[in-house]
Amino acid sequence: MTGSQIDVLIADDQDLVRTGFALVVDSAPDMRVVATASDGAEAVRLTAEFRPDVVLMDIRMPRVDGITAARAILDGAEQPPKIVALTTYDNDEYASRILAAGASGYLLKDTTAEGLTAAIRTVHRGGSVLAPSTTHRLVTARRPDPPRPSALLATFTAREREVFDLIVAGASNAEIAGRLNLAEVTVKTHVGRVLAKIGVRDRVNVVIWAYENGAVQA
Repeated sequence: MTGSQIDVLIADDQDLVRTGFALVVDSAPDMRVVATASDGAEAVRLTAEFRPDVVLMDIRMPRVDGITAARAILDGAEQPPKIVALTTYDNDEYASRILAAGASGYLLKDTTAEGLTAAIRTVHRGGSVLAPSTTHRLVTARRPDPPRPSALLATFTAREREVFDLIVAGASNAEIAGRLNLAEVTVKTHVGRVLAKIGVRDRVNVVIWAYENGAVQA
């Protein structure tokens, strides 16, 4: 991890896909590829060795799949990287499982070059990214009628609700701090309280929870 530059590791079992993504990442002035892996086991090993800021993780790979690899990476590191699933499969089960493992995003491989580099920057600064089609299905599939706002929202303080709304809008901690004129350490405290009250582990699931519980409209 180098500070201003975003170090990226790419894990995919197809050589041409790894090469293509590497060309996109290395063409961006603020990021570079530090390693590539052809399966989940290699991704876990190389992440520990190179300590990237962001890992682009395929889902279906030999030996160790991307979901298992993501869980191992996030559970085993003192300063874990952000993980973005990058897959061919627009699959709700895959999305739910890797997000539950702690990934910060789920994108399809047909995303544009600009979309990919923007996603890397977003998760690096603490945000989350989801393929639009995946987001829509995750938050509507089990709820044919518009839900009522969760009673949990009433337990938020005014400041926690402001932080919650900005998380749902995709703002990073630094952006929330700027908008609310707070120190980032104070924002982190509020974010932690929001996660605890909702009962989720990361910002992606805050967004999903918000839509499922009627806190925002799709």
